[in-house]
Amino acid sequence: MSKASGEDRFKVKLRERSNIEIAKTLDERNVKSDIRTPFCREERKKKKRKKKYLKCASKSGGSVVEHHSSYWEQPFSQPYFDNTTKRETTTTVGQTAYLYCRVRNLGDRAVSWIRKRDLHILTVGILTYTNDQRFQSLHGDGSDEWTLKISSPQVRDSGTYECQVSTEPKISQAFNLSVVVSKAKINGNSELYIKSGSDINLTCIVLQTPEPPSFIYWYKGDHVINYSQRGGINVVTEKQTRTSRLLISKALPADSGNYTCAPSTAESASVLVHVLNGG
Repeated sequence: MSKASGEDRFKVKLRERSNIEIAKTLDERNVKSDIRTPFCREERKKKKRKKKYLKCASKSGGSVVEHHSSYWEQPFSQPYFDNTTKRETTTTVGQTAYLYCRVRNLGDRAVSWIRKRDLHILTVGILTYTNDQRFQSLHGDGSDEWTLKISSPQVRDSGTYECQVSTEPKISQAFNLSVVVSKAKINGNSELYIKSGSDINLTCIVLQTPEPPSFIYWYKGDHVINYSQRGGINVVTEKQTRTSRLLISKALPADSGNYTCAPSTAESASVLVHVLNGG
């Protein structure tokens, strides 16, 4: 409601209204007043700030009652969205996703989460309205935040989700979710041939991951490479660049086998290494 319309609706014009109408209008605005008051007029206090006041006097000569005009000019408090929240979210397959919606002045209205592509209602309040129990609404008492939690997201869950408030008309805010398949890649061919005595140098890069993996393991066959079992093995992992390098010095034929790079949040990648006797 605009300021102007608030004035038109609630400004008291006692010369055109009966005492009953005046009392009803004042009651609707939760303003205490003497119902005997026959007229009010808007005045400005002779102060530096020159605030507007409504001066009301009773016909019977009662005391003058003054109300600041903000009682009459202030619109009803309506819910609104906090636009500082993140609206674009990217996650990897299987990694729980959270969409954060913050609503101010919610009052007694309800917050719903709706999947835009099929207009399916997922949650209302903290209740889930879908058979897919991967969707859940999180909300703490006294909090302005209503969070949609999506467990084990898949690529098909990518799309737009709306946080909707049950005002009249309804208001909503859109959030975009991208679920990507994160993969590891070992540079070079899928098979590597080197001479005995040469170095095995493998570099693994993690692709399409919104966050650096918490770890990257190297395997030979089904076993994690153990630094103490063989000298000359070095692993250097740089999380920020999402890369890991495996270096095996002076490789022997016994070092032949399948080497796998396995990040914590991505599909693994493998390369088959053949160490050939020199000759």
